[in-house]
Amino acid sequence: MSVRNIFATAQAIHTEVAARLGPPEEGLASTTQPVIMMSLVRGTRGYIEKISNQVNGAYENGWYDACAVMLRRLIETLIIEAFEFHNIETKIKNPSGDFLYLRDLIDKALSEKSWNLGRNTKHALPRLKEIGDKSAHSRRFVAQRGDIQPLLSDIRTVVQEFIYLAQLK
Repeated sequence: MSVRNIFATAQAIHTEVAARLGPPEEGLASTTQPVIMMSLVRGTRGYIEKISNQVNGAYENGWYDACAVMLRRLIETLIIEAFEFHNIETKIKNPSGDFLYLRDLIDKALSEKSWNLGRNTKHALPRLKEIGDKSAHSRRFVAQRGDIQPLLSDIRTVVQEFIYLAQLK
């Protein structure tokens, strides 16, 4: 049997095993940390760590819309965490008891008197919301690396500030 045949057989076995097993139950760890440094979220909440991993994994695989949508979810989650920590979550719920949409969460976070958001966070939140909204809701918008990459500093600023506000670290 030639090396070429051995290689082809090994590839066929790998493909067959992957097809039968399917993707991993909980996903894989991203191999890099291009968007969210895991040191920022490690030890906070498991779901925050997993969402951050998905942001990173989507970015490193070039799935920029998925990255932006997961980033949007992370920001939403961190704002809610901050309000809950300060026992003022009723300020971000509608009359039915559901949390508000991101636009309203951001407005409430920006005007909240229990904390004083930094200038950079105040400017970054609308920019991060915009890319998340485009990726989640615009039929013809397809995010590219150049849409996310310029926001990396804003992402770190917002994530870190809300982690501290929620005293998750």
